Amino acid sequence: MDFMESYNQWCQSATDDKDLIAELESIKDNKDEIYERFYRSLEFGTAGLRGVIGAGTNRMNIYVVRHATQGLANYVNSKFGGGAVAISHDSRIKADLFMIEAAKVLAANGIKAYITSELQPTPVLSFLVRDLKCQAGIMVTASHNPAKYNGYKAYGEDGCQMTDVAAGIVYDEICKLDIFKDVKTMDFDEAISKGLIEYVADEVYDRYIGNVKKQQINEGICKGADLKVVYTPLNGTGNKLVRRVLGEIGVEDIKIVKEQEMPDGNFTTCPYPNPEIKEALQKGLELCEVEKPDLLLATDPDADRVGIAVIDSDGSYRLLTGNETGIMLTDYILSNRKRLGTLPEKPIIVKTIVTSIMIDRLCEKYGCELKNVLTGFKYIGEVILNLEPANETDRFVFGFEESYGYLAGSYVRDKDAVVASMLICEMAAYYKKQGKTLAQVIDAMYEEYGYYKNTTLSFSFDGAAGMQKMADIMASLRANSPAEVSGMKVVKFSDFKESVEKDIVAETEKVIELPKSNVLAYYLEGNNAAIVRPSGTEPKIKIYVTAVGKDKADAQRITDLITDDMKKIMGL
Repeated sequence: MDFMESYNQWCQSATDDKDLIAELESIKDNKDEIYERFYRSLEFGTAGLRGVIGAGTNRMNIYVVRHATQGLANYVNSKFGGGAVAISHDSRIKADLFMIEAAKVLAANGIKAYITSELQPTPVLSFLVRDLKCQAGIMVTASHNPAKYNGYKAYGEDGCQMTDVAAGIVYDEICKLDIFKDVKTMDFDEAISKGLIEYVADEVYDRYIGNVKKQQINEGICKGADLKVVYTPLNGTGNKLVRRVLGEIGVEDIKIVKEQEMPDGNFTTCPYPNPEIKEALQKGLELCEVEKPDLLLATDPDADRVGIAVIDSDGSYRLLTGNETGIMLTDYILSNRKRLGTLPEKPIIVKTIVTSIMIDRLCEKYGCELKNVLTGFKYIGEVILNLEPANETDRFVFGFEESYGYLAGSYVRDKDAVVASMLICEMAAYYKKQGKTLAQVIDAMYEEYGYYKNTTLSFSFDGAAGMQKMADIMASLRANSPAEVSGMKVVKFSDFKESVEKDIVAETEKVIELPKSNVLAYYLEGNNAAIVRPSGTEPKIKIYVTAVGKDKADAQRITDLITDDMKKIMGL
């Protein structure tokens, strides 16, 4: 079916959402707009679905959600013979509607849907799947994307985002189905009355918070620490649970950024609600100038990631990178658990391949096994899963990725900004009692280990032409792999799509024993590196630059050199 045929089908059949009817009518004389919405279908992958809200197969709407859920229902019924699915949502536009529509499809297929009565963080959804013994989970979220986006994350029975294999099976099921004719749905009230849709009981959240609090390292350290915090949930889901857990561990002085306190899918004060970027934290930083807290916490809309700013020696507020926060948390957890005798035998730290290699030094210092996994927190979750058969999940101490996602404990299988916020505050209180700020702590670590600067560069490629441009860039890099970058020789090269690692110096090759992924890594002289990866959730190519210098200025100089040359090599 070509794009015009698909458009005409939608004009006839997409009659359940008046917003879509109006949109389809408004573009009837604009072939470019029709093509943009119908030239492809959003592809269901390990990150589920993500796209702009609107009409068409290349948009997020109730029909695409129903279509995907029918495929998921077929998978659940085929693999498990029925069961239950937990569903929640964040503050995104139409997120609650998409949750209800997914539940109605599951109910029509004889699968029980547990739904939340209000928006909840993504890690809570992961917890619900495990706690309620579900066969799958759905989280309606577009994480930190701009307001025009929404998305649909699918989880397996283990509480991890779906594996490549499971997602592939669901996608195959979806591809067999006509988006209108082959999708079952049920009246919501009828499904409720038959017990096929049920709201999650409040005590489940008490169990979740109880598990979060079990991850404390120095229990009670925040009481009497006089820690002052400014917090913004960025108009998302973190407001209730983050504030609750901080209050329960003894953080009493919390000031909220009022403009960003309540759920609002329009994100009017931060058009790109991503705690990685300064603009999203601007309102929080303005409040910091008034309140003078020890630190600023900012959780993204689905509260699986957290960014922080800390007070510096001159009274200003320094934004810390996801790597810096992860480095400090790793050191805080390992050093204190070793001191307290609570560090397990054969402890494991997990990070993604694009996360700071400074963690290697910490693992050596504390005798930890370090596991490197592909980008995507599900791979960190899989490490925990693989420890379960031998009852060794306690060996997992901490996992994190450079994009501000952290997890301690095995009660969920996704990154969790609630537990991360708790541990960050605990860490800040611990060092404050020693007369140290977090800025001083990370600077001292740089003094000890060298200045590791990690920079993520993002390049956007919108629309159909943009997707092709991204593919062309990656193909060109594979065909013309650089021998050096900015005068620094490539000493090792890894192609994670081809599962091959080449040691240029030793002239050897080995197989990369990780799932295939469209990632190219160039490891340079001096422990510097450039890793290129198309985003799995956004129309972007990202370059992860590692520069190791004598000090901050030296590391920045190396970063600039690598950045400039990589842009030339990629034609950007």
